[in-house]
Amino acid sequence: MSLPQTEALIAAVPRDLPPRVELSQVPFYRQDDFLCGPAALAMVFNAAGVPADLESVTPLVYLPGRQGSLQAEMLGATRRSGLVAYTPAPRLEDLLRELAAGSPVVVLVNFSFKIAPVWHYAVVVGYDLDRRELIVRSAGRQRDLWSFAFLEFFWQDSDHWSMLALPPGRLPATATEAGFAAAVAALEQAGRPREARESYRALLARWPASELGLIGLGNTEYALKDLAGAERAFRRASEAHPASVTALNNLAHVLAAQGRFDEAEITARRAVALDGPLLPQARRTLESIQAQRPNRPQSPPGAAAPPRAPRRAGPDATP
Repeated sequence: MSLPQTEALIAAVPRDLPPRVELSQVPFYRQDDFLCGPAALAMVFNAAGVPADLESVTPLVYLPGRQGSLQAEMLGATRRSGLVAYTPAPRLEDLLRELAAGSPVVVLVNFSFKIAPVWHYAVVVGYDLDRRELIVRSAGRQRDLWSFAFLEFFWQDSDHWSMLALPPGRLPATATEAGFAAAVAALEQAGRPREARESYRALLARWPASELGLIGLGNTEYALKDLAGAERAFRRASEAHPASVTALNNLAHVLAAQGRFDEAEITARRAVALDGPLLPQARRTLESIQAQRPNRPQSPPGAAAPPRAPRRAGPDATP
C-alpha cells in the first residue's frame, strides 16, 4: 500500500525542522476501558496549563452507549475548558511542525478494518527524523514508538484527523487565518469570551488586517461590555475592509449603544448602501437606530419594525 506522506518526508526531509523533539513534560494517563479519549484530553489539558485528570475529564466526553468519545465531544470539551481546539491540516508534516513548536498532538487511528473499526486516540509527544519514528503516549505505554508509516497506515480511516488543545493567545505553528479564526469563534460560542479575546489578539498580531479577527475581537469586547474596545475593533475592520457590511453594521450598533446616534445612523446608512445579501440585517439596524433617537423622524413606508435588542454586536451579520 502506498503511504505518500511518509514517502514524501523520506524523500525530502524539511530542513527547518529540528532532527528530534520530545515533549517530556506532557503527563501520562493510562488509557484503559474505552477511556482513551478522556485520557488523551487529560494529557494535553495539563500540557496547556489546565489541571485535569481522568475523573474530571471523563464526564465531559465519554459516551457509555458508544463506549468511547466522538471527535465533536473532544473538541467541545476542550473549548468549554477555556482552550482553543484546533484541527491541523491532515498532513504528517504539519503534525511534526506542531511538535517542534511545543504542542502535543492528539491523533485518531483505527487499528482494525473499516467495516469493524477499533478507534483509538493517542497523544504524539515527539519524533526522530533519522529513525522516522514518533514518540506516543498510547494505551498503557508512556513512551511507545511508532514509525511514520505505522501512523499513516492506521491514521487513514479518520482522514488523518488530529487536534491541538492550546492556551488562549497561542497560535498553532501551522495556523491559517481562516482556520484559526474559526477555532477561536467556536471558543467564543462555547461561552469563553475572555479566552477568545486573547486568541483574537494573537491572530491579529499575525494578520493585522484580518476581517475575521477584527470582527471577532469586536464581538468579544462587546460581550465583555467594553464598548470602546468594540468600537476600535469594528472601526479598524471597516477601514481595512470598506466593503464589509458586517463591520459597518456592528460599528453602527456599538455607536448607538454609546448614545452617538448621529454617527451610528451615518454608519448604518453606509452599510445599507453596500447592498448585497446582508441588506435586510443592515436595514433592520438602521431602523433600530432611528427608533432609538430622540425626536426621531418617521420611518419610510413599508419599513420593518425594529428588531429586539441584540445579544451581541451585529446579530445575524457576524461571520
